[in-house]
Amino acid sequence: MNIKGIQFDPEFSFKTSRSGGAGGQNVNKVSTKVELDFDVVNSNLLTEEQKSIILNKLSNKISKDGILQIVSQVERNQLGNKEIVIKKFYELIHKCFVIQKKRRPTKPSKGSKERRLTTKKRDSEIKSLRKKDW
Repeated sequence: MNIKGIQFDPEFSFKTSRSGGAGGQNVNKVSTKVELDFDVVNSNLLTEEQKSIILNKLSNKISKDGILQIVSQVERNQLGNKEIVIKKFYELIHKCFVIQKKRRPTKPSKGSKERRLTTKKRDSEIKSLRKKDW
């Protein structure tokens, strides 16, 4: 399915409720807050390896039943919040599968060591000239 160019899957489950914040009298009448529920454990889209990665990396956003919950109440209309929730979902999933490069420890170069030592010597000479010999 498509909402303004954003594709969402039939495995998504949406819940709406009244949201707080700006909106005046509209807040009391219209359910604009949107909550996306995605069942990670029972998903047909993901492989077992992908499921385990998501469960590990997004453990604070996943319930005990294995459901990923994302909420948005930024916009004053339901459609806008639905778009935001779907974008957040795809960004989270994308971040889970990005592999970070391992850091290689490096050493300071010979030139940088020499520059550091020469500035230390120069600074100490300047400070020694400030002292008065009583």
